[in-house]
Amino acid sequence: MESLSPFALSPNRRLLMIASLQGILKSKCPGHITVEVNGIGYRVFIPLSTFYELADEGAEVALNIFTAVREDAIHLYGFRTPEEKQLFELLLSVNGIGPKLAINLLSGISSADFIRAVFTEDRHALTKIPGVGKKMAERMILELRDRVVKLAPQETREEARAESSLDAVREDALSALVNLGYKKSVAKMVLDRVLDGEVDGLALEEVLKRALKELS
Repeated sequence: MESLSPFALSPNRRLLMIASLQGILKSKCPGHITVEVNGIGYRVFIPLSTFYELADEGAEVALNIFTAVREDAIHLYGFRTPEEKQLFELLLSVNGIGPKLAINLLSGISSADFIRAVFTEDRHALTKIPGVGKKMAERMILELRDRVVKLAPQETREEARAESSLDAVREDALSALVNLGYKKSVAKMVLDRVLDGEVDGLALEEVLKRALKELS
């Protein structure tokens, strides 16, 4: 029986989309590879994280595939893990991010670090990715934070909750000190010293006691 090309048309003339690809790795370079399946070579764009995990040319390779269909071309994007593909698809949902930029983003930071940065709203980590400025970092946090929750490991969720609680205490303490007549800049400096290294969080009362002791 003649093998069916992944790009064949179904009876209703719709294009069959590729979800995965398994074949022989014919060639590879940073950015894209060629996978041969049933004598047909498919060019697949990949992030560097996938490139680093590839075997030598001539070995068998299996990839999770996202098929991008345009009017003038069909492009395949390959990923080592389903989670990486899922993150790629989430990036595409962000306004202003297309497949090429999404691949570049995944090449500049590991999936785990990206998820952690978005979930904990770490703008500094995001802006260190090549091609990401402050506005793009803010947009990704705004549009993706609630959606990466299910991808974030439990320890990252707990870390984010702890940081959120600590930030709330910091803001309340700063407001209280300013209301007591201390300059905001001085109060912020003292609170930074008081809270430096605190990961488990402190009650507001304890933070104020320590801050007032520093200020006395």
